Amino acid sequence: MVTRQSISLTRPNDEWLKAQVESEEYTSKSDVVNDLIRKARELEALREKLVAAEKGGFSDKSPAQIRDDVKVRSRHAGKV
Repeated sequence: MVTRQSISLTRPNDEWLKAQVESEEYTSKSDVVNDLIRKARELEALREKLVAAEKGGFSDKSPAQIRDDVKVRSRHAGKV
């Protein structure tokens, strides 16, 4: 489902959007805005994970032990 919106942009932001479309990286201003929003949402989710990890405390394991644990979990995750 696509929702149409009307937004106002400052001149520099509008010129930047136009330049993104003119560079042919995007097909429309809407594509640029949607991509920016998607990236902002990904950053927000990552930030939430980092905050949760920080609240979880520190590990007593060495980096090598942590890598080994990840490898074991990865192998087990592939076996369903």
